[in-house]
Amino acid sequence: MIVCVCHRVSDRDIAIAASSGCPNFEALQDDLRVATACGACRDCACAVFEESRVAGGAPQARRIAITSRAPVAA
Repeated sequence: MIVCVCHRVSDRDIAIAASSGCPNFEALQDDLRVATACGACRDCACAVFEESRVAGGAPQARRIAITSRAPVAA
């Protein structure tokens, strides 16, 4: 999933940096430029970075709720 649209940084990019020993979010910003343009992705990028550090570099699976609907009668 793309986290930072401005610099096209994905959750996988962040996870790789976390597993490669990136010490903190500021260093992540220096390395990947994530959350350095508009800043809209900062909270998400921070969360992905922390999750990846806790999980040893693997971003946690995001669950998407799928609801079923009855077919629409024509």
